[in-house]
Amino acid sequence: MELFVERLLAGLTNGSVYALLALALVVVYRATGTLNFAQGELALFTTFVAWWLTTLDAPVWIAIVAALIVGFVLGAAIERLLIRPVQRKNDMAVLIVALGLFTGLNSLAGLLWNSETKIMPSPFPNGLEDYVSVGGARLYGDALGVWGALIVLVVLMTLLFRRTRIGLHMRAVAANPESAALAGVRTSRILMIGWGLSGAIGALAGVLVTPLAPEQLGLTTMFHIFIAASAAALFGGLDSLQGAVVGGITIGVLEAMLSGYVSFIGGELQQTSALLIIVAILFIRPNGLFGTARTVRV
Repeated sequence: MELFVERLLAGLTNGSVYALLALALVVVYRATGTLNFAQGELALFTTFVAWWLTTLDAPVWIAIVAALIVGFVLGAAIERLLIRPVQRKNDMAVLIVALGLFTGLNSLAGLLWNSETKIMPSPFPNGLEDYVSVGGARLYGDALGVWGALIVLVVLMTLLFRRTRIGLHMRAVAANPESAALAGVRTSRILMIGWGLSGAIGALAGVLVTPLAPEQLGLTTMFHIFIAASAAALFGGLDSLQGAVVGGITIGVLEAMLSGYVSFIGGELQQTSALLIIVAILFIRPNGLFGTARTVRV
């Protein structure tokens, strides 16, 4: 029983990380209808920024706040300078730019900070004695911090979309950008804010997951996490906040249970299980559990 609880808690923790990055994907998709393939590398780059600031003796929380700001500015700049000009042409051009950003941000991180593995300090207590016992299993401060961050983020995003003018404008642009523009909504500004929020959320996911990752901070740290987060967003529905959370938790727990109880699954097979889930979901329910089909009026 203790082993089961331990694996369940590990799955919930990994799933919370997937959900955080999936939320960033959902924010961009709701605004533009595009899956941002560079989201993982954007999170990686901002995490490197946070790590670099800690090497300059900046407190870890200050470094995290700075990474969130950099993520917001970088995301907004990407939308304004790269995505917006090509989006007027066709959606395929946006995908190509996103793929170019994937390799470009990864290469830039390697150029600035080399490819050696880095140690990102944790913002939460993570010593051997910093844990709570749940069903005989140990739950450390890092995991509790990730859970708490996910809960707070979901509450804030729900309030943003339901209670603020910017959030209502984002929903209007996502539903019908032409009608929103006719109603006086500055769609270009809203799209830029959406990409900025996505960059900040990705930065939060990166700085929280890195202390938990076995390989710590390296150029490949976010690759599997991005694949799993994409699976989570597809599972829940690319336009659903609650779907991103449900999808992330589900995939995290599923990975933990498969690797723990199915003997031939582990290592590389465990890392590709999320990709197999994506394929299965696309065949069974293309819009995800909570997603809605987009209608195009002509």
